[in-house]
Amino acid sequence: MQTIRTRLSLNYFIVLSIGMALVGALMWFAVSRLFIDTQRENLLAQAELIAAGLQDTPLPAEPAQPYSQAANITTGIHARILGDGGAVIVGLPLADETIQMPEAEAFASIPPSELIQRPEIKSALNGIPATAVRKVFSTRRVLYAAAPIQSSNGQIAGIVYIAMPLPSSGLPDDILLQLLGAVLVAILLSLFAGRMLAQRIASPLEELAEAAKAVSKGSLAQSVSTKADIAELQTVGQTFNEMIGSLRHADETKKAFIADVTHELRTPLTVIKGTIETLEDGAMDDLGGRASLLSSMMRETDRLIRMVNELLVLTRADAGSLMLNSQTMDLGELARMRCENLDALASRQKVKLKVEQGMAHPFVVLADPDRISQVLDNLLANAIRHSPENAEVIISLEEKENGVECSVRDSGPGIPARHLPFIFDRFYRVESSRDRLSGGSGLGLAIAHALVHAHGGNIFAESLEKKGTTITFWLPRSETSPDN
Repeated sequence: MQTIRTRLSLNYFIVLSIGMALVGALMWFAVSRLFIDTQRENLLAQAELIAAGLQDTPLPAEPAQPYSQAANITTGIHARILGDGGAVIVGLPLADETIQMPEAEAFASIPPSELIQRPEIKSALNGIPATAVRKVFSTRRVLYAAAPIQSSNGQIAGIVYIAMPLPSSGLPDDILLQLLGAVLVAILLSLFAGRMLAQRIASPLEELAEAAKAVSKGSLAQSVSTKADIAELQTVGQTFNEMIGSLRHADETKKAFIADVTHELRTPLTVIKGTIETLEDGAMDDLGGRASLLSSMMRETDRLIRMVNELLVLTRADAGSLMLNSQTMDLGELARMRCENLDALASRQKVKLKVEQGMAHPFVVLADPDRISQVLDNLLANAIRHSPENAEVIISLEEKENGVECSVRDSGPGIPARHLPFIFDRFYRVESSRDRLSGGSGLGLAIAHALVHAHGGNIFAESLEKKGTTITFWLPRSETSPDN
């Protein structure tokens, strides 16, 4: 199986090679065309130079031999010959004899009737210098230039005809070597660039793969670098680190939860076990003492059942399997009912419960009355427990953001700011001691949080030390009247 580094390097090389091949083909075509155009201009300039030198000069009666640098056709007239081509001076009118062609056609001879059919010759006969490229012997490409020779009366007295063979590859060998060298350098650069780009992408991914492998083996003490040059890789690294942080937090929370559950269950079980042992040691015969022992065992048993039920609610809420019997209800009416239900507990604490409504009409929400009753009971029980004597616990309701907001406010000692973010955590107590006479199991606010969120609402706390605490939850409003 290929590594991502190898695959990326190969893909980069293939893509760059294809791109360079396309660019190389276009460049080859452009350079070849430029070369041909340049040779056309040069050869035509040679023909025109010779023609200008022969103006008003008597032309030879017989067809001339190929022009070369060593043998000039007319004294005093010189021309630079390109390659191994030659120049032919053709006088007009054309005789019937064959005309010896330039060296580029290997001294081929053609009749005048065939010569004048060539486009460049026709153009020159009309007084316009011209060039043409055609194949000789089916394989060799030859460039031709024809220029008219003007007589003193403005008539065309003859034609200078020059031919030059072109490279079979389309370009001269030196230019061809330069292009091949450029292609080789481009291939090496593409290999280097592909390797560097693959390394930039593969290194963070390889680091991420190693970290993920370690996490799969249970090691959560992992983190990856987030200093990547590529935004997506940086995002992946940051997300991975956040995920590992969440896993570490969840693992620590799980361990703390197990420790808390063990601690919470051990205390009532110890009391029940001790009571049973006491009864077995003879307390069963003591009717007066037996009653108090049985009452203590009953309280601890009820406490165990209540804690198990609370844990069951939290477990179902975490799993998303909490069953809700949602219906249209008046949250204000439910708040008054829960206050009446807890009035006895509030009276024992010498605390007064009060419901305040900003408006007279019902505060209609779509919710499960039993679950919201549980939320209100937990919030009211906490407020009553922490309120001083002769204080009020106030429930206030108001419509807000297409929903109903319900606040439970007490005038107790308040919650220190350092504890406030954690009060909805399970088994969290603001008190440093674990005295259950002054506090509950530590699950009440966690259950309220879970139940409110299960209804699509939210809950938060506000508190100032020595000035009380306000717990507020919001539920989405129902458009239907509770009486319908």
